[in-house]
Amino acid sequence: MADTIFGRIVRGELPISFLHNDEVCVAFPDNAPQAPIHVLIIPRQPFEDIIEADDQTIGHIMNVAAQLGEKMCPEGFRLVTNTGHDGGQTVQHWHVHLLGGRELGWPPG
Repeated sequence: MADTIFGRIVRGELPISFLHNDEVCVAFPDNAPQAPIHVLIIPRQPFEDIIEADDQTIGHIMNVAAQLGEKMCPEGFRLVTNTGHDGGQTVQHWHVHLLGGRELGWPPG
C-alpha cells in the first residue's frame, strides 16, 4: 500500500489537533467538512479499506466514532466509510466519517 496523507498524520508528520488519540486510532476534524461537524476516525494501522481491516480494529473504531457522535451530535449523526472507486474512496487508508450538526438527507448521493 502506498503512503497516504493519513499515514503522515498517524506518524505525527503533520500538525493535527486530535479529538481522540489512542493506540488503535486517531480522530480529527476534516479539513473539507461536508457538514457542520465532520470528523475523520482513522486506524493507526494502514488498512487500505474496511475489507482489509480486522474485526477488533473495526469494532474499536466504530465504538470511538459512536462515542464522539453522541458527545458532539446529540441530535443525531451519520457514520460513513467509503470502499473502492465506485464507493467514493479517495484515500487508500480506511477511515470513518462522522457527520452531524444538521439534518442529513437520504439518499446521501
